[in-house]
Amino acid sequence: MKVIIAIDSFKGCLTSQEANQAAADGIKSIHPDAEVVQVAVSDGGEGFMEAFFAAIGGQKQEVTVYDPLMRPIVAHYLLKDETAVIEIAQASGLPLLTKEERNPMVATSYGTGQLVADAVRKGAKHIIVGLGGSATSDAGIGMLRALIDAFARHGEWDDIEALKSVRFTIASDVKNPLCGNQGAAHIFAPQKGATPEMVDKLDERARKFAEVSARHFGYDRSGQEGAGAAGGLGYAFLQYLNADCKPGIQLLLDTIHFADIVKDADLVITGEGSADRQTLMGKLPTGILKQSGTIPVYLIAGRISDRQELLNAGFARVECINPPGITLEEAMRKEVAMQNIRETLKR
Repeated sequence: MKVIIAIDSFKGCLTSQEANQAAADGIKSIHPDAEVVQVAVSDGGEGFMEAFFAAIGGQKQEVTVYDPLMRPIVAHYLLKDETAVIEIAQASGLPLLTKEERNPMVATSYGTGQLVADAVRKGAKHIIVGLGGSATSDAGIGMLRALIDAFARHGEWDDIEALKSVRFTIASDVKNPLCGNQGAAHIFAPQKGATPEMVDKLDERARKFAEVSARHFGYDRSGQEGAGAAGGLGYAFLQYLNADCKPGIQLLLDTIHFADIVKDADLVITGEGSADRQTLMGKLPTGILKQSGTIPVYLIAGRISDRQELLNAGFARVECINPPGITLEEAMRKEVAMQNIRETLKR
């Protein structure tokens, strides 16, 4: 029996690799002779760089950058030949701030621009950017300012030309535009600490920036799918760096040739922290389901809603790993979550 395990991270609890290992241990305890293939996965957020590192190798580059509040931190990105993989949460992520520090009116994506600049200087010709988990809602202005500071202000014209020749691909499942009721500020800024008054101000700031940018370039990409990702960082990459936008899980699965990995499998196990009808809107488990063809796909999660809709979509089984009555605090403990995954797979 061949089993493919490709589980997304359980945010704040388990990495993709840890969840995969727990599932593999559960399977092996019942079927010791099974061939179990673990595939680290991410849809553009937490674990995106590590998933690509597991898939293609390369060297992790260490860079001192500014966090969302312009404090120096050490961040990493992946460099493989002329391809760089940047996870924006490394420099501009919400987990870098305490709950009390969250304020998208001041949080900046400057550090992400520093990572891009470093990758360009080190010869990257294709930069893949995972847009997920940001603390910012600055429409990418901070990122663009960092590029200006890195190159234009210092007259590094060779680097400016190198930047123009780089191909950018942003990985995001967010389809929201930059502005409006479904835009970056209204949909995502509240979870980053924005009050209703801040949301209106952020949306207006982004709208004005898009208007100025459109007049300059002669085109406007603020309404394009993905523009609202990562507090509008998606827009900055689309408008200013001519990026392509692809679903994060599709990008990863195509890179690792997942269709070839899974073609002779008997079973696929996928999962995420919380599964519901939103899982069917392009999230990672659905990407796994689509690429698995006729092979049965089991979905596990720490919390399950809309079970019948998930089954109707094609998942062969949908299982909650947590026993009834467990507290959220207990369920979020790493050792508890790993044990619950093991026990679920044994069943």
